[in-house]
Amino acid sequence: MTANRINRAVELLSQDQPVYYTGGHTGAILTHEQGVKDAKTWADYINVGMEHGPFDMNGLRDYMSGLVDGGPTNSGHRTPTVIVEAPVDGSTEETIRYNAWQFRQILARGVHGILLCQAETADAVRAFVECCRYPRAANGVGYGLQRGTRGVGSEPEAATVWGLTNPEYIAKADPYPLNPDGELMLGIKVESVRGVSNIETMLAVPGLTFAECGPGDLHMSYGVDRGGPNVPFDPRVQEASERVQKACEENGVAFLGGGTAETIADRLDAGIRVVSGSNPEIAAIGRAHTGRTMAV
Repeated sequence: MTANRINRAVELLSQDQPVYYTGGHTGAILTHEQGVKDAKTWADYINVGMEHGPFDMNGLRDYMSGLVDGGPTNSGHRTPTVIVEAPVDGSTEETIRYNAWQFRQILARGVHGILLCQAETADAVRAFVECCRYPRAANGVGYGLQRGTRGVGSEPEAATVWGLTNPEYIAKADPYPLNPDGELMLGIKVESVRGVSNIETMLAVPGLTFAECGPGDLHMSYGVDRGGPNVPFDPRVQEASERVQKACEENGVAFLGGGTAETIADRLDAGIRVVSGSNPEIAAIGRAHTGRTMAV
């Protein structure tokens, strides 16, 4: 089977097919051997939690190499999609620009995207997008974005992982769907009361692929406990999640949310396109419900 794109999750989203991911906020095993094993994962993308897990660039390099050596995937992609949660919080533009080295280090290892946690302001989100782009990228520049700041020299290792030449990688390492030919996924997570007040302006920033409401941290921000996975959200958190989804829909951004085996079909019908808390059973039910044809 031959893949149409580098990034399997982007290929699916471009077909309005949901994507299902695996991987937590910490505890990722970043070794070559684990990468070889994970190359055949049931999931469409692998989340690597570095917000709370170790910022291990040597391990990430080994892991990505293992994914290549264990590939291709059954869908014909060179590797599964890998998204890394960056340690920096999205509180201010200054915080983002001061810590832009994190995005450069992560992307240089050949991953396919970054999730910005604790997103709180539109200026921070705008800086995040700009820091992840090469200056040559023109889409959105002058329409909410300035030129990117990612530098030359970051591409050789990443290009090898993607199976491209350096110029090919530079052309494709741009966020989808702002760049229809882009292969990067940039996401944000709204997790604080301050972030809630800026949901609409943050989601209007060009260059985002997906977004979510982080219920655990947001409950804490409101001074209440989250409770168990089957406990209803606090009404304020539920309202925030609905605002994130509405803003996603208005700006062409995929909404990330969860579902169970019993509810996933309804959740997909309601607009979720990136599925959290997933497992092979939930993914199988969801894929059948949406008539997916891409191999797992």
